[in-house]
Amino acid sequence: MRKTDRFPVKKKGNSLWNLYSSVSFSKVAKNFVVIQIGRYTPFFRMKNWLYRTFLHMEVGHTTAFALMVFPDVMFPERIKVGNNTIIGFNSTILAHEYLIDEYRIGDVVIGDEVMIGANSTILPGVTIGDGAVVSAASLVNMDIPKGAFAGGNPVRIIYTAEQRAARRENNLKV
Repeated sequence: MRKTDRFPVKKKGNSLWNLYSSVSFSKVAKNFVVIQIGRYTPFFRMKNWLYRTFLHMEVGHTTAFALMVFPDVMFPERIKVGNNTIIGFNSTILAHEYLIDEYRIGDVVIGDEVMIGANSTILPGVTIGDGAVVSAASLVNMDIPKGAFAGGNPVRIIYTAEQRAARRENNLKV
């Protein structure tokens, strides 16, 4: 189960219709501009600086957000990415979800030396352990253990850390 805080909406309309009751318009507008600059810049240090400085994300050393990565526009401060991690092309990292009668907010924690494949979506309240690999086009809707290889829509564990190590060892013997 993902770790999210749930907020019921009692006003008229669905939770997204009441968006600016949960987050200010000026914050969303500022974050959108910063994210758009980050999505298109080819300079990793600049992206990391933008995300740390203006979005208040925790971003580790030598972490690389590929072109077109879209961090959460409403609650980017709830995203933490470890050291030497790669977030693949056109991936989305969400820290919120707006439903009909409620909205949910959850921290996203991505460990050190994690590889997220292109076009993946990470949902709020998910933790991806150190050294994990998530294949391209995955919907990460659950925690991924340290060192695991996971993929799919929805994501599933393909190999545990131990199975990956055994496969590497067998490949070296051949």
